[in-house]
Amino acid sequence: MKRGEATRARHAALPAPLREAADDFATHLAQVQNRSAHTVRAYVADVISLLDHAVRAGAQSPADLTLAQIRSWLARQRTTGAARTTLARRSAAARTFSTWAHRDGRLPTDVAAGLASPRAHRELPAVLPVDQAAALVEAAHAAPPEQPTDDVPPGTADPARLRDRLLLELLYATAVRVSEACGLDVADVDPGRRVLRVFGKGGRERSVPYGVPAQRSLDAWLRHGRPRLVGARSANALLLGARGGRLNPTTARGIVGRYATAAGLPRTSPHGLRHAAATHLLEGGADLRAVQELLGHSSLASTQIYTHVSVERLRAAHRQAHPRA
Repeated sequence: MKRGEATRARHAALPAPLREAADDFATHLAQVQNRSAHTVRAYVADVISLLDHAVRAGAQSPADLTLAQIRSWLARQRTTGAARTTLARRSAAARTFSTWAHRDGRLPTDVAAGLASPRAHRELPAVLPVDQAAALVEAAHAAPPEQPTDDVPPGTADPARLRDRLLLELLYATAVRVSEACGLDVADVDPGRRVLRVFGKGGRERSVPYGVPAQRSLDAWLRHGRPRLVGARSANALLLGARGGRLNPTTARGIVGRYATAAGLPRTSPHGLRHAAATHLLEGGADLRAVQELLGHSSLASTQIYTHVSVERLRAAHRQAHPRA
């Protein structure tokens, strides 16, 4: 049984008070906290799993939930091999649900308030060197990859290529997330100032600059590419798929991966280009706060990992080149 099917089965089997609590919690995350659709799905799936575990321990309503049940649920996840990052997210989901249920009057006390969260192990992201990042972006300007970039109907290969060039240029030039790039509308582009209006996590808006190469690709796409793919499903989307709808992030990931292969590079994702852009900015002397704003990080701690990457590169260069390293 697939994960989504298993979650739906658990949800359907919950007692009515718990099932209603899970549904109302999902609404709260989406409409009050303005969490992304991905976060809502992940947190609700985690909470349904927790409530299913609590039912097996005798719970029939949110008021029956206990800290012991939450801890035993997390312990079970740990014994079945869940990663530390997964355990950290599930702990966060349990704490968020407990706080909401208490404030909503469904839980007498916030039972998860003192729940310790496993510290997620943060590995330094692999970063493309400047020359490889440039080669990936330039690959879309050279010969097309052996496989089509997506399900392109006959006669539309050129528009798709122009779209691919713009996608790669924007991902590296602006360090936006792939979901943010695919969510761009034509009106979000200010070509006069070469700035994008981007809506990030939680609907937070920020302005992101881009350079001349991206502007050239944008001009070519808007003049010669987008008009040939635009259709009834296009609305105001900037990047379009083969059938005229908004470009899907999954398709965008496939595009990046195939051009990386065409350029002879390791398998690369849009997030890899985001990592590269952030690291190259810091290595070029950009201020950490400016990079934080560019990336749309709510916390400076999220941006500081890129300084660690830069330091590791410096240490590697030192070990290789210094006579007394």
